[in-house]
Amino acid sequence: MSGRALSFGAMAAAYERFRPGYPVELFDLVMTYAGQPVRTALEIGAGTGKATRLFAERGVAVTATEPDNAMLTELRKHVPANVTPLRAAFEDLRPGERYGLVYAAAALHWTNPDGRWSRMAALLEPGGVFASFGGPVGLADPAVEEAVRAARAPFLESDDSPSPDGTPPEHAMQWPGTELQRSEWFSDVQQLVIERRWTMSARDYVGLLSTISAYLELPAAVQEQAFRHILQVLPETVEIAADLTIHLARTATVR
Repeated sequence: MSGRALSFGAMAAAYERFRPGYPVELFDLVMTYAGQPVRTALEIGAGTGKATRLFAERGVAVTATEPDNAMLTELRKHVPANVTPLRAAFEDLRPGERYGLVYAAAALHWTNPDGRWSRMAALLEPGGVFASFGGPVGLADPAVEEAVRAARAPFLESDDSPSPDGTPPEHAMQWPGTELQRSEWFSDVQQLVIERRWTMSARDYVGLLSTISAYLELPAAVQEQAFRHILQVLPETVEIAADLTIHLARTATVR
């Protein structure tokens, strides 16, 4: 995995504190799509267990894989007994046990694209479900967003994550749905969106930025300067826009 993918561990506690969790509506959408009870799941890149808890607290036995030991240590503090933490990258997983659900929460883009979908299918039961969900966390007010962009510019050109396969943002189907549609291993690809808005303090928003990989790659002194400049242009509280895009697919019956 890239150094950027493994940069989060240094901020594991901040990641747990400032990153948003996942709504019950997401669980309901995945289960409705599955069309049958899902008893076992494998999570790829579990981080501190935000998505792990959503599924485990509703009766799914989750194997939560995460390559960064600091993140996995934080995860262990917060998950119920039906979670099995496993230090491993997606590429380290070998076919063996199969699951009713394999999912990735804002983590799939860190996996190696070579053979991604055949490896994914090998981890799923026949007819099993794959789910990927995530999306950018931004400022709802365009004027505040522009002020932050200008304050950040001397230190960091952009904190966006471009589409891994170059799909333009205006396309109806976004990545990884685009890849899933082309894959012989999966069928019935769906894309859904859950709108999310909430308010947080300016300082907590900067705390959230401190968990984003683009900032984590900056030298500590530069990162501190960037956050100080951003904080100066923020109102006391900010509205966050963090729509969640969900992609769902099931293993193809014929390969």
